[in-house]
Amino acid sequence: MTLSIYDTLTRTVRPINTTNGRANIYCCGPTVYRDAHVGNLRTFVLSDLIRRTIELAGGSVNLVQNITDVGHMSEDVVGQDKMLSQAQAEKKDPFEIARMYEEHFHEDLGLLNVRPADKYPRASQSIELMIEMITDLIKKGFAYVGSDQSVYFDAQRFEGYGQISGNRLNDLKPGHRSEYTDEGGKRFHADWALWKNAGVRSQMIWDSPWGAGFPGWHIECSAMSMHFLNKHVDVHIGGIDLRFPHHENERAQSDATLGFETVDLWVHGEHLLFEGRKMSKSSGNVVLISDLISRGLDPLAARLCFLENRFRSQMDLTWTSLASAHSTLGKWRKKMLQWGDSQEIFEDDEFLNAMENDLDTPRALQRIRTIEKNTEISDAQKRATFLYADKVLALDLSRAPEVREISKEQQSLLDARVIARSQKRWSDSDNLRNELERTGLEISDSADGQRWSWR
Repeated sequence: MTLSIYDTLTRTVRPINTTNGRANIYCCGPTVYRDAHVGNLRTFVLSDLIRRTIELAGGSVNLVQNITDVGHMSEDVVGQDKMLSQAQAEKKDPFEIARMYEEHFHEDLGLLNVRPADKYPRASQSIELMIEMITDLIKKGFAYVGSDQSVYFDAQRFEGYGQISGNRLNDLKPGHRSEYTDEGGKRFHADWALWKNAGVRSQMIWDSPWGAGFPGWHIECSAMSMHFLNKHVDVHIGGIDLRFPHHENERAQSDATLGFETVDLWVHGEHLLFEGRKMSKSSGNVVLISDLISRGLDPLAARLCFLENRFRSQMDLTWTSLASAHSTLGKWRKKMLQWGDSQEIFEDDEFLNAMENDLDTPRALQRIRTIEKNTEISDAQKRATFLYADKVLALDLSRAPEVREISKEQQSLLDARVIARSQKRWSDSDNLRNELERTGLEISDSADGQRWSWR
């Protein structure tokens, strides 16, 4: 088999083809104006799984992931770039903001065992590529200079517009939240900015044939993907929120420039909810990798939670599921230690077939759970199979279990609970249990007394 995956454009599961034996993959990267939350990071784990599955089957990958550090408009401050808005809030230079959060992003990817991309081109350092593409689009009649001296893509000239998202041009309403609001110079309400005239803006602007200004958000991915992947992308990856307008506009720009379908497969990861609600700053439920660490949870617990769900299905993450995943990782690592220390790997076709069938990670996990419990399989083979699966799962299953000491505060609560139980103050005992569990401990009672373990 080869990896087959759901293509948003055709609404079918299709095999991933390669270019000269290698899969060229482009993954839309972060806008580096704040730390990425776990919902954002789920997309990059998806990209990593695709890469690892291809490589496990003997293929190779060339992965490019952009860094958006200009051109993405703020949802909180109307008409202002996200980088400039955050720089103003933190009273720092916008490029200082970009580099700081870009560094945080790479650190978070490392904690989730996401392998680095082969290239991380930055939008701010690819302006010439964008100007070149915009110039070509104007020459071919797909773009025009508006009355406000900004450059716009002529959406009506691209016949295939809307095929990714299912939107029709005439049904679209102007003023999508990720677009510019001051676009009085365009001819049609669904046109979008390729290059914005600087106007009164004094930071993050560049010279161009159309005057000083800055690029639109969508043009960066077209310019960089076509340049760094030699004008063809085998797999294009992003979150479902990018399907429209970003990927719809990107496809129109790239295909109009080159005159053919430039992307074979469009792959989207679905939304992640947290405890039943969309994760957002306004909802106050944004969860960062640092939040997991502060609660004593292994960041890879988040990766395991992601694996428990299909990536094209919406999932609901909770603190309870994260704590359970943390406990499962600890259990598997203890078993790996009990099964020996051999580094031999045993290939498992059923596991690989699950991964190659539209990344069926729940079935892949079920496979290794079955192996774990099978009394007819030797410990050595169990360990060898887990090592094989971990090439894709990347859960550090061979890592030695962490030995953690409880804090003085936790010990004090444990002692207080022993006294409460001895005095039959059951309500106090339950309250102390709840408090201990909030610190990451799991409490159990038996005839021999109180026991605790890390979740």
